[in-house]
Amino acid sequence: MDSILIIEDDNDVRLMLAEALVDAGYSVNSVYTGTDGIREVKNHPYDLVLLDIMLPYMSGDEVLREMRTFCETPVIIISAKDIVSTKIDFLNLGADDYITKPFDLREVIARVESNIRRSKMRLENKFIHYGHICLDDVSKRVTLMNSELDLTSKEYAILRTLLANPDKVFTKASLYESVWCETYPGNENILKTHISNLRGKMNKISQDDCIETIWGLGYRLKKLSHS
Repeated sequence: MDSILIIEDDNDVRLMLAEALVDAGYSVNSVYTGTDGIREVKNHPYDLVLLDIMLPYMSGDEVLREMRTFCETPVIIISAKDIVSTKIDFLNLGADDYITKPFDLREVIARVESNIRRSKMRLENKFIHYGHICLDDVSKRVTLMNSELDLTSKEYAILRTLLANPDKVFTKASLYESVWCETYPGNENILKTHISNLRGKMNKISQDDCIETIWGLGYRLKKLSHS
């Protein structure tokens, strides 16, 4: 049974949401303040949080900002503020959805179901395996032959891009633009240096170089041997 935490200081709204969610088959807990909400999220693995903005002691944006320092639990903001800039601010802070009061309980349930479903799909797809390489896309950790690699953010992004497209040959320009998210400057030394460093770290664990240089084209993952 999926579990939901409601952080809402309005007793009537809190009870109404809790009753509707229980009727929909969820396990529900609710708290009155933002500080209690943070304590709950740290101590219990909730599947989703419904978060009000106007809370005593700790505002909704403060709660969300702190939550995003230690967890990726889906958060739906529930607020009477129907202002586009406010919605954008909370989505940029890490909220997954925003519902305006007054709301239809059927819409709340539908959005809860949708966000939990997407969250589970992300968790199912968080690992990428290729040969002896295992990449955890949530914790950003990579292991090779069960030994963890200490990668920089760019080395991780290069490896992840290659792992996500194991049959694709990336030109230097396309690989650079996928990782740096900017136009390729034409200077291949930046990319070559990062790939060389990545190879060096991997070769300390395994001499089987998994990144191939395709001369005149670019890079790709070395095809796995099925022998």
